[in-house]
Amino acid sequence: MRFFSAVFFLITLHVSLISQNNESPQINWMTWNEAIEANKLDQKKIYVDIYTSWCGFCKKMDQSTFQDPDVINMLNEHFYAIKFDAEQKNPIDFMGHTFEYESLSGTRGVHMLAYSLTAGELAYPTFIMLDEDIARIRVSPGFKDTKEVLKELEFVVKEKYKSQSFEDYNKS
Repeated sequence: MRFFSAVFFLITLHVSLISQNNESPQINWMTWNEAIEANKLDQKKIYVDIYTSWCGFCKKMDQSTFQDPDVINMLNEHFYAIKFDAEQKNPIDFMGHTFEYESLSGTRGVHMLAYSLTAGELAYPTFIMLDEDIARIRVSPGFKDTKEVLKELEFVVKEKYKSQSFEDYNKS
């Protein structure tokens, strides 16, 4: 009986180690406050995914674009990536101002930090890219496939935004 127990233990251990080694990489999503604090210690650009729980295209990107290894690697290496629910209720203190959720109509509302980051142009999903000083580089609304996201990330990582528009960059 001990022999079978030992064999079972070894098989379980082996399967466990294989599954740990085969875990697919994931984007290191952070909260707004976590990313801002991390940026104080080690500056990076910031990528904000503004979404809602009811947004179908947001969910589709989570299941496709944000599962791509190249997207994952680029975001994890060069950005603090933030998942920001535009309808979250928690207040956020930032730059001497408290941003809160505000009702717009009926049961819907918006967190005013999401509203501010998008310059009032609310669409879901919307992606905001910020520089190391938390200055807005780019606002990019709508569903993006892997190729589109990688092109935008490359534009920001290579700091092409300092010398040309994204539209010009995208043509080249």
